[in-house]
Amino acid sequence: MSETLELAKQLIARRSVTPEDAGCQALMIARLEAIGFSIEHLRFGEVENFWARRGTDEPLYAFAGHTDVVPSGPESNWKYPPFEPTVDDGMLYGRGTADMKGSLAAMVTACERFVSAHPDHTGSIGFLITSDEEGPAVDGTVRVVEHLQARGEKMTGCLVGEPSSTAHVGDVIKNGRRGSLGGKLIVHGVQGHVAYPHLAKNPIHLVAPALAELAGAQWDEGNEFFPATTFQISNINGGTGATNVIPGELEVWFNFRFSTEVTAEELQQQVEAILDRHELDYNLKWELSGQPFLTPSGELVDAACKAVQAVTGQKPELSTAGGTSDGRFIAPTGAQVLELGPLNATIHKVDECVNVADLDLLSQMYEHILQELLLSSR
Repeated sequence: MSETLELAKQLIARRSVTPEDAGCQALMIARLEAIGFSIEHLRFGEVENFWARRGTDEPLYAFAGHTDVVPSGPESNWKYPPFEPTVDDGMLYGRGTADMKGSLAAMVTACERFVSAHPDHTGSIGFLITSDEEGPAVDGTVRVVEHLQARGEKMTGCLVGEPSSTAHVGDVIKNGRRGSLGGKLIVHGVQGHVAYPHLAKNPIHLVAPALAELAGAQWDEGNEFFPATTFQISNINGGTGATNVIPGELEVWFNFRFSTEVTAEELQQQVEAILDRHELDYNLKWELSGQPFLTPSGELVDAACKAVQAVTGQKPELSTAGGTSDGRFIAPTGAQVLELGPLNATIHKVDECVNVADLDLLSQMYEHILQELLLSSR
């Protein structure tokens, strides 16, 4: 059994359903301390985080990730118990194998080999690890980043271990992410009897044309790095449950995934202009989960591309597709940020799994990246 597989299994066996860490970070910390990392425990609220650093010089390149996982759902639906890591026909099964305990194990073993071979490497290596990525994400990476910024500690670059790959490990590197802007809309009407509609105002009828206009709008055309901004309605709730009552209120939840071609403020203004044009009586609460970010070609992206080619013989694709990640909290500091991890086909699903061989390939990629960044300048 490889070191990476063994460590991944140890992590998966810990039932770290968000925001619990369940001892995963202690396991990682012990391995990192053994190769010269200084550890800083950072607990915010009920969330366990840590910052580890080896070296004091610049540049500072860090690995970032999370030990928390989403709930497994009914364990009886799983082929194998989700917190009893099992290898079957070359696949490792368990909650968090792909998202993202496999990546965490690969990061640690990559550093162990790199430090063993190059104990006097230039620059510094960091680890930013949280247990609050799958949950509210308010006491995790964002708080650690604020803590580092307050004392002037700045990452040159950061590799997030999110599962980025599609068909084979390393085929896709995420060098950016779209922004996420959510809205909770409450449309007010007047409740009444369905047989006397002239005595009521149906908010469902009133808002329908506005929702159709919002759903059909083109917000931008995207650019060479980002697809066009999208608008999606995720929830509509209204009515009393009775068939003969016109509701007095309707609640609509929607979300934008937006490119760098438009700002959150511009989207808010356009939505509110449409609602006002339809003369609706409404309240609207906005939540900005993250701004879009992009890391263009540079030291980190180039090192990652070289690493994937060295290990797999194939050139990776750069992409900004998918949801948000904790990279959205790190990129605003000016750090180069990218995501490179295992296949994402089974993340958050029953029978989440990764190819065992992919874990070792991923660890080799991470080691090559360190070599490119911290040895090439010597």
